[in-house]
Amino acid sequence: MHDLIIRGGTLVDGTGAAPRAADVAIDNGIITQVGEVTGTAHREIDATGLLVTPGWVDIHTHYDGQVTWDPLVSPSCWHGVTTVVMGNCGVGFAPARPDRHDWLIELMEGVEDIPGAALAEGIKWNWETFPEYMDSIEKQPHTLDIATQVPHGSVRAYVMGDRGAKNEAANADDIAAMAKIVREGVEAGALGFSTSRTMLHLAKNGEPVPGTFANKDELLGIGRALGEAGHGVFEMASDMTPAEDEFNWMKELSAETGLPVTYALLQSPVDADKWRDMLALTEAARKEGANVTAQIACRPTGMVLGWQSTVHPFIAHPAYHEVGELPFVQRLEKLRDPEIRARILADTPIEIGPLGAILTQGYDRMFRLEHEDGLDYEPRAEDSVAALAENTGQSPAEIVYDMLMENDGRGYVYLPLLNYAQFNFDHILEMMQHPATVLSLSDGGAHCGVICDASFPTYMLTHWVRDRTRGETLPLEEAVRMQTSRTAQLYGLHDRGIIAPGMKADVNVIDFDKLRILAPEMVFDLPADGRRMIQKAEGYRATIVSGIVTFEDGEATGEMPGQLIRGPQREPTAQAAE
Repeated sequence: MHDLIIRGGTLVDGTGAAPRAADVAIDNGIITQVGEVTGTAHREIDATGLLVTPGWVDIHTHYDGQVTWDPLVSPSCWHGVTTVVMGNCGVGFAPARPDRHDWLIELMEGVEDIPGAALAEGIKWNWETFPEYMDSIEKQPHTLDIATQVPHGSVRAYVMGDRGAKNEAANADDIAAMAKIVREGVEAGALGFSTSRTMLHLAKNGEPVPGTFANKDELLGIGRALGEAGHGVFEMASDMTPAEDEFNWMKELSAETGLPVTYALLQSPVDADKWRDMLALTEAARKEGANVTAQIACRPTGMVLGWQSTVHPFIAHPAYHEVGELPFVQRLEKLRDPEIRARILADTPIEIGPLGAILTQGYDRMFRLEHEDGLDYEPRAEDSVAALAENTGQSPAEIVYDMLMENDGRGYVYLPLLNYAQFNFDHILEMMQHPATVLSLSDGGAHCGVICDASFPTYMLTHWVRDRTRGETLPLEEAVRMQTSRTAQLYGLHDRGIIAPGMKADVNVIDFDKLRILAPEMVFDLPADGRRMIQKAEGYRATIVSGIVTFEDGEATGEMPGQLIRGPQREPTAQAAE
């Protein structure tokens, strides 16, 4: 008798093979049979008319603090994710000297917009070294599997103190000490090392992330530690300026160690075709024997602007600040007052820099997100607030104000900041179809006050396979492969991402016709009543981790089979499959 049989579903197995009818049998957390299963089981799931896929493997999240208090690891758990990789962008909470706790929190708060008060209350700091941090995570129950990376910012500050925090140059002894810590972390089971080299990533005090200006000697010295450990991905966020210089050391590191080097790639609103140059350099590096891969997103980095968000279009209006600090209910009462509304709209916003100007006055890039037929993350230029203002004779500020007041003051304006320079997704499709890219950048757990892209996995099926009307769509089997076997294999997780005998039994059962992403909502459920934007989904009939059902029809079952992943996971042998 099997533990579990998923019977009668349409199997999309994660390899890219066409969907087919098949049953799936599971025993002891492993898939044991795929095809026609004639035996019985302790439990059966009737998947007639439903899709059966591997669980999603999300390789770019920031749950480093949240996993220490949240067993669900939401919002990712609501979107069929069964494995997350955290520790990205060079920020995290280990290693951590006792006198650096507040500094690490402020670093994460600044870079990833995670409330510092929530981190301060939620994290118990029962570790100092990175292996101790992993041990702490391993003791906590979770619904899904968790993998880590060693973050450059924490390592640099741990070794160099204020010199590291302030981005002073590392000497040979510093580099050796950092390399030793990274090697120890990877040998303890971290899947890699991450760094940030972009000026978009700033600590709460405005300082760039430690490691932003690290020279080639530092990067190669740390990267070689991965080679000595025998495994590990070198992950980074970078402005790629100058791109040739970045690729030179990336190629050298990957060619020398044989290990993957991966970087974030998004379309810039300033140079809309730079991504093509980056992929051309990536192709050239691969031809020279380097394992370089670009991490891409399936939709724009979109800011969801509301009265409770970190920023909104009136945040720079002095008249707004007369009421901006009031509790939300009282604030809404004031914002409904016609006189206060008129004063805010007539106000001249203060200067808050080029980015701030886009967020507060970029009306040509602001859109209504929620429509009667769902959420529109690929809006047309002619649907912008600026275009609406021109057509209606209203001022764009009036239109935005009224949008924010919808839904009892919980209305949102959508502003796609990156990856949307030409007001369509055609370039994203090209990126996704390129052999040197991997689907990533959901930032699950981060940007709590203005972004919720942890819904990426669901969006891949709803928009890219089923609902897109403005261009080509993706085959279902390819959309599934991109976020299962493809993501898993980059990080050496060869035991998951495919439904086949011997593989780990991480599975989603999905009602494809009813699958949809719900509207974002702001909740205050983090420690210290911390704020975060969440987004749930409908249509996941069951999510299964290691053969155990963790979610049914969107509700947690209370089961906690999630494990800390230690190191690469081998593909099962034929004997293991049997």
